[in-house]
Amino acid sequence: MTEHDHGNGGEHTHIVTHTHSHTHKNMKAVVNRLARIEGHVRSIKEMASNERDCSEILLQIAAVRKALESTAKVVLKDHLETCVIEAAYHGNEEEVLRDLNKALDHFIR
Repeated sequence: MTEHDHGNGGEHTHIVTHTHSHTHKNMKAVVNRLARIEGHVRSIKEMASNERDCSEILLQIAAVRKALESTAKVVLKDHLETCVIEAAYHGNEEEVLRDLNKALDHFIR
């Protein structure tokens, strides 16, 4: 993902995708976790719409952040165990390092 400014002060993120010819063993669990997080965010939005207590809303936002970070760790580990290993197996050392650095740059901010 890359961020940039369009001159109006509004930054946004672009999602860059690439395809893989291998299986990610944890993607079904990741999709399930993201669905739960999505539902949690909807409930937080509803809390805000109903003008619930700010501390309750902040507590729920913190829970979502923790859930997203946990999910990101699963994706990163899966990336290391599948994408990086497969590229190394096929002798693509430069690709391995590039992909690993890209993954780490996105995760560690």
